[in-house]
Amino acid sequence: MSDQSPPGGWIPRDPDTPPHGGGGPGGPGGPGKKARRRRTGPRRLLPTWRMVLGAVLLLALLIGGGLVAGYLLVDIPPANAAATAQSNVYLYSDGSQIARDGEVNRVNVPLSQIPLTVQEAVLAAEDRDFYSERAVDPKAMVRAAWNTATGKGTQSGSTITQQYVKNYYLGQEQTLKRKAKEFFIAVKLGREKSKAYILEGYLNTSYFGRNAYGIQAASQAYYGKDVGSLTTAEGAYLATLLNSPSAFDVVSHPQSRTRALARWNYVLDGMVKKGWLPAAERAATQFPEPGKVRAAAGLSGQRGYLVEAIKEFIVDRKILDDKTLAEGGYRIRTTIDRRRQADFVEAVDDQMLGKLDPGTRKADRLVRAGGVSIDPATGKVVAMYGGVDYTRQYVNNATRHDYQVASTFKPFVFATAVENDSRTQDGRRITPNTIYNGDNKRPVTGGRIRFAPENEGQISYGNITVNTATDLSVNAVYAQMAVDVGTARVKKTAIDLGIPEDTPNFVVGPAMALGTLQASVLDMTQAYATLADHGRRTPYTFVEEIAKGGDKIPLPERTPVQAISREAADTTTSMLVSVVDNGTGTAALAAGHPAAGKTGTGELDRSAWFAAYTPNLVTVVAMMGQDPDTGTLESLYGALGESRIGGGGYPARIWAAYTKTALEATDPVDFELDLQPGAAQPPPPSSQSNPPPETPDDDTRSPSLRPTPTSGGQDNGGQDTGGRTQGGRDNGGQDGGRDNGGRTQGGQDNGGTGTSTGQGDDDDTGRGDEGGTTAGTQGGTGGPAGSDGGGVVGGPRPPSAFLE
Repeated sequence: MSDQSPPGGWIPRDPDTPPHGGGGPGGPGGPGKKARRRRTGPRRLLPTWRMVLGAVLLLALLIGGGLVAGYLLVDIPPANAAATAQSNVYLYSDGSQIARDGEVNRVNVPLSQIPLTVQEAVLAAEDRDFYSERAVDPKAMVRAAWNTATGKGTQSGSTITQQYVKNYYLGQEQTLKRKAKEFFIAVKLGREKSKAYILEGYLNTSYFGRNAYGIQAASQAYYGKDVGSLTTAEGAYLATLLNSPSAFDVVSHPQSRTRALARWNYVLDGMVKKGWLPAAERAATQFPEPGKVRAAAGLSGQRGYLVEAIKEFIVDRKILDDKTLAEGGYRIRTTIDRRRQADFVEAVDDQMLGKLDPGTRKADRLVRAGGVSIDPATGKVVAMYGGVDYTRQYVNNATRHDYQVASTFKPFVFATAVENDSRTQDGRRITPNTIYNGDNKRPVTGGRIRFAPENEGQISYGNITVNTATDLSVNAVYAQMAVDVGTARVKKTAIDLGIPEDTPNFVVGPAMALGTLQASVLDMTQAYATLADHGRRTPYTFVEEIAKGGDKIPLPERTPVQAISREAADTTTSMLVSVVDNGTGTAALAAGHPAAGKTGTGELDRSAWFAAYTPNLVTVVAMMGQDPDTGTLESLYGALGESRIGGGGYPARIWAAYTKTALEATDPVDFELDLQPGAAQPPPPSSQSNPPPETPDDDTRSPSLRPTPTSGGQDNGGQDTGGRTQGGRDNGGQDGGRDNGGRTQGGQDNGGTGTSTGQGDDDDTGRGDEGGTTAGTQGGTGGPAGSDGGGVVGGPRPPSAFLE
């Protein structure tokens, strides 16, 4: 029987043809329909639009479900522990207690007692659309969460509702979990509570600095009045503090005044824009100066200065923000050495405070002092002197930025010269032995700015070496050197050494060589610590460890960096050793340890500085003049019975007394220096038939370890016969001083200008150190710059205490 014939139009299936292929007349596509093509090549890896749509819908479903679940599961909690916050405990490096920073100061008041203009000032500062917006700002939340997750900081654009939730219900920690809780609680709160309720809560829980929580406590802390009596201007300043409570306190941090005023103006301008303050009233509004800080009794003496400096360090380094730190409960072990801290206080008391007599001498009321001591190898701040008593003088003299650093800046100019292999205008390499003209008011050449600096005492020195110019702190030499080196390079080196770039009055120009910038004592100690550690900068720190509830808070890395070459740092140190041995810093010799340092006296004698170091301890001491009633910076003329206060006087004596006791358990250690070629003291020529061995130019030993010449040049008319020994420091210098001739018999005459009878030195520090001030008659007559001929060409040499 034959097979049945297939139906008409039936096409046999090819086993190799895909089921949905073909597309012929009778195929699956049907007549007129085009078969769907297969995805080939890289396209196979791309999702289809159906897959994308499904994923978006699934994600939306998950987010929506998560939001609903979060809203249902997260309840409004009770008030957080900030309402009864604990104290922070600050400890010395040995674990003994420095201080507690006090309990939280908080007084709640109803919104009706807070003036409307004060409420509006806060809204202008923090959330101008508070009454019209929703409880949360999703965009700001996403931005804050992203910044937290990526470690870009703690920037926030949270609404006042969110800030209130954080203040009252949660905490200040920057975590994704806390931000999520903040979101849901804020949404619930916004639905369940009125705007007035939320604003009242926010004003009563916000931190304003000075340990004050809430607008009422802040009103008392800053203006000594109840909140109901605040003016619009005062309310605007308190609103300003919300942005940065500690930094914008213009009393505790006068260096931040410009930023605080800018923020205050921003608040008032915002009130005008919103129609809350008439423009005419805004124009007439004056800044309301806040009152003095009233420190807690437990922060008396140095404790308050230490606590505030440590707080500032923690906040500035973003270890914790000030609001989080203010919640309390932290145990902070510091780097402060208890014994050395006591040594510092004792040195200031013995050398300065105990000699003040404000009842007899009016100028003694103006005297203040500040100091910092750092271990250069570790960067640890081991001691700090902030002032006479934190409860009496609340501004920390060790961290303030409103006094010029004067000639303590000069070593940075020379370090720049060595670092950059700089040369003079006529192409001579700059070393300690390079000759410069030191005449008073000598115009600086080679720069775009006309500048003719005065030397201290209006003295002209003629041609002198850089080393002698450093000993005598000659302004004319260093202003010219700054131009020769390049003032922009000088600023870069100073920053590399540790001076903050945003230091007030840090202006590039030849005058910067004279120390016109206003760095703090702490900043200068950091920079000198870099020099002491052979050009290696280790960022300073106050903190060894921070812990709370058994958890340790991460501290920032402090990796040492080679800021300048060892050659540049060590050659600078060699000249600063000479300042202590021969120049304006001889009072530091009383420490009994080899030391390198520089003196400085600020404009109008408002400050006097001594910055110095041994190989293992760096300390900077400054005296400052300030009216205790008005806060005006004042000159120190007549203080302590002195016509003038120089850096080589009381500051150097304080330094020596502190350093002597701080290092009494250690043996004196000499500096190990690697000097630039040609930096070593050149040997003088000898008039004897058998000259002494010469000191090679590349001798890198510390000056105290180098061979000492015995005759000729600096010998008979310089350091030995007419200098330190027989007329310099001994027979006509420190020992003979005024009586045996000082300048005359061993200073200028037998090692200086000739044989005439002169007048004795006027500060008990005879000046025969360099062989007098001209080519000494016993040391030769034609030597340039006092190295070959035993003297220094130039005019008379003034008392060291005034050479700043």
